[in-house]
Amino acid sequence: MIQTTAVVVGAGHAGLAMSRRLTERSIDHVVLERGEVANSWRTQRWPSLRLLTPNWQTRLPSHDYAGDHPDGFMPVADVVDTLTRYARLIGAPVRTATTVHTVRAAPEGFEILANGDVLHARAVVLATGACNLPAIPGIADAIPPSITTLTPLIYRDPGQLPDGGVLVVGASATGVQLAGEIHRSGRPVTLAAGEHVRLPRTYRGRDIFWWLQATGLLAERYDQIDDLTRARHLPSPQLTGTYQATITDLNALAALGVRIVGRLGRIADGVAQFSGSLPNTCALADLKMNRFLTRVDQRATASGLDDELPPPHRFAPTRVDPRTPLELDLTSGEITTVLWATGFRPDHSWLDIPVRDRIGHIRHDGGVVTGAPGLYLLGLPVLRTRASTYIHGAGADSDALAGHLHTFLSSQRQ
Repeated sequence: MIQTTAVVVGAGHAGLAMSRRLTERSIDHVVLERGEVANSWRTQRWPSLRLLTPNWQTRLPSHDYAGDHPDGFMPVADVVDTLTRYARLIGAPVRTATTVHTVRAAPEGFEILANGDVLHARAVVLATGACNLPAIPGIADAIPPSITTLTPLIYRDPGQLPDGGVLVVGASATGVQLAGEIHRSGRPVTLAAGEHVRLPRTYRGRDIFWWLQATGLLAERYDQIDDLTRARHLPSPQLTGTYQATITDLNALAALGVRIVGRLGRIADGVAQFSGSLPNTCALADLKMNRFLTRVDQRATASGLDDELPPPHRFAPTRVDPRTPLELDLTSGEITTVLWATGFRPDHSWLDIPVRDRIGHIRHDGGVVTGAPGLYLLGLPVLRTRASTYIHGAGADSDALAGHLHTFLSSQRQ
């Protein structure tokens, strides 16, 4: 049996940030990683993907971006390189190619079964992220077997798809990015859009994430948010990381030639049926965007920035084609591929501790797992603030949770 004070599961940005915080507090620990450092970025992201956040915001404890393009957006390969270098920089005690099979309670802590080893630790941090498994709705079972189905976790490029039309289900950042990329390959694309978050890439000369930070929105704490469950499950905003400040909303996709339909509600006898509420869905997304832009304008005025910036303006409302179909026959041959861009969910199937609620989510208070002293969560959306959703949010989150962990260990010694 291997004894250590703490075990961190996962060597992505969150796990590495926690490793740094534990080292700062002289807490011996080990980081267990099923593959290599940044494994999900290496194996479960399509190559053309770029971060939604600008490079200047890609920071971790003791490490700020120092490259030549602070206003650019890291491609996947650069994210992998950044995290790999960071692991070396902080001397993270990572054990790669180590799959965790079970974490369970044990006397004075936890027992972790990983590969052929048994580890005992007084604290465990679950930092495996929120995007381990695709969140595919049950209606997927009704897709005709002749149609190729896939998720963003296995998508790499349009060349892997059969010829013919593609139905992309979901209008988050992932859905709109892939709809555009696939359409540019020459394939007809239909995008089924449910609830979505519309934001411009830039506003009044600043990146939208500059404004999200400047207005204090990213700093909003989890215990200050009215509907926390909803906030944690909101789709990612319709953005693309590009130097050209390209807008990636439904209007832009429609202008390219992507057909926009409503939320996919059901599939009956091979016929996909779409919601007729697309105009209302788009109007609500427009309303929320404009409310935020008003908040931005108020912040600019209060900060004395109005004279330095372009004047306030608003973007054209989302246009909905009145001829938008409500049905699509999936047996006609028009659609040959369905891509489920319907979100992701974490995989904690190896956690053998009764800490889940009735729908399977781990109960926690800002990352401190309820009912299991010494167990922590890190790297999930809106974990402690809205910034938790992004890489830089792991800095403050890991500091707070490492502080709690240190206090917990100290109390155990008394």
